Amino acid sequence: MLCNGLGHHEEALAAATCACEYEDCGFFGWALVELIEAAARSGHRDAAAAALERLTERTRASGTAWALGTEACCRALLSDGADAEDLHRKAIAHLERSEIAIHLARARLPYGEWLRRENRRQESRGQLGFAYETFSAMGAASFAERALRELTATGATARKRTVGSDVELTGQEAQIARMAADGNTNGEIAEQLFISPRTVEWHLGNVFAKLGVKSRRHLQGALPARGAK
Repeated sequence: MLCNGLGHHEEALAAATCACEYEDCGFFGWALVELIEAAARSGHRDAAAAALERLTERTRASGTAWALGTEACCRALLSDGADAEDLHRKAIAHLERSEIAIHLARARLPYGEWLRRENRRQESRGQLGFAYETFSAMGAASFAERALRELTATGATARKRTVGSDVELTGQEAQIARMAADGNTNGEIAEQLFISPRTVEWHLGNVFAKLGVKSRRHLQGALPARGAK
């Protein structure tokens, strides 16, 4: 996923191929999605088509908005012309009914990229701008950078987000960040808040992404002063 976000599709293909070597109940479908994008973007269309066939077995059986939208998005990467546009639009329509916001942004991003390559710059800006704002708000930095590059290529300008007043932590993220900055371990934070250490780790990952830091030792300088509004 990271390599696809960065546009390093050959590396993404190698990683996704490894991830798809063994099927499991939790992540195989997700890995197939990454494999399809990586293969399609790096010119390995046969590998992408084979992975799409395996993904379709699962999406058609599921029939959820996420499944149908994801399949349409993947299929659009292997299509051209009016067929590609129809599939991009179907993907967005399905994923708008899903609660997985990042996949809606990931559907709008390739549609915006496709529109730009079709010289439909005005239309592409709406899709790319939505993707950029969504990825930025989530802290999905690699995808945000990719969307920003495409948006800039259309001639539009966008303010690159930096850590500042527009960074907002949720109440629980702020609490966990403060406790981590004070030297508490994940286990100690989990015990005090009655949550699991894995949940603490997940929240800290979001905090690091939003504040632009790499570890807890940088939290003190990145967090607002106590009592500041």
